[in-house]
Amino acid sequence: MDRVKIGEIFDEQPLWKVFLGVPLIYMPLIFSIPFVAISVFFVKSHLRLMGADNIRPYWDFVPEWASHRYKYSNQIIYSTGAKWHNLRHYRWYWIFNCKLYCPLSVALFRYVAYLTKIVENWWCPFEHDKKNEYEEGAIDKSYWHLHEQEKARLNPDDRDNPIWNEGNDENGNNSVL
Repeated sequence: MDRVKIGEIFDEQPLWKVFLGVPLIYMPLIFSIPFVAISVFFVKSHLRLMGADNIRPYWDFVPEWASHRYKYSNQIIYSTGAKWHNLRHYRWYWIFNCKLYCPLSVALFRYVAYLTKIVENWWCPFEHDKKNEYEEGAIDKSYWHLHEQEKARLNPDDRDNPIWNEGNDENGNNSVL
């Protein structure tokens, strides 16, 4: 996979672009995270109303606090010498970003993706070239596997896929993910 190129080019960026770009990091915090949190509530409620059980909690997606390498006393700081515009000089800035904002927001987006994969596997157990990426949201059986008549109409790849049909592999053999 090709890597995104940013480190090689960053030092060449004019300071005005950096000043303009850095605050944009916080726009998801202000705009999208509240809506994603509400979406988590609705999607999880939907799954519960459909009878879903054993849904992983949000905190399974958040890194353990102890796994963070730095504490306030040894948190790295970076300073250009101009403190009036350089929040990077302050340890609280790094603690907020590295211990709160980044892990909690990334976990929230991973969690909503996990819940959405469960919904997708429940309502739409139809194979496509990216469906193997939905394995994180594997379920015991899909909506379409509940009735033998509907199950019989499914393509064998859809009927026997272990992502949404616990107990069968792609060949119809009994297995578990």
